[in-house]
Amino acid sequence: MAKNPPSAGLTIPEETRKKFPDLIPLILSSESMNDEERQYWINILPIMTPEQLQNLTDILQNEKKQLEEIDKKYAGSLSKNEQRELVAQTDEKRRQRRQDQQNSEQTTEAQEKQKTDSLLQQIDTI
Repeated sequence: MAKNPPSAGLTIPEETRKKFPDLIPLILSSESMNDEERQYWINILPIMTPEQLQNLTDILQNEKKQLEEIDKKYAGSLSKNEQRELVAQTDEKRRQRRQDQQNSEQTTEAQEKQKTDSLLQQIDTI
């Protein structure tokens, strides 16, 4: 199975490492992310809501579990073409889940910005 290991070029602030000791390794070991995506998730960890953090954790743990199950189930029994097809299908599912998560993040950020703008307008009218 093709792996996409993290490069040494990722920047992880010490405070983020300390605050998210269980989530950072999941992000770093995710086979479905490239380094740019890993850095994105590392960067936004501090501003994510508890629900978003839990969703991300669940997705990454599920990915890890599914990959382990696939490796056990299909180790040596699939042709190279079948393995590539299975990997492609799994990658597409992961990409869709990540896109859904990113869309959720963007919606939440937009809602928070709208609330902030509304509060600022109310303050200005006082």
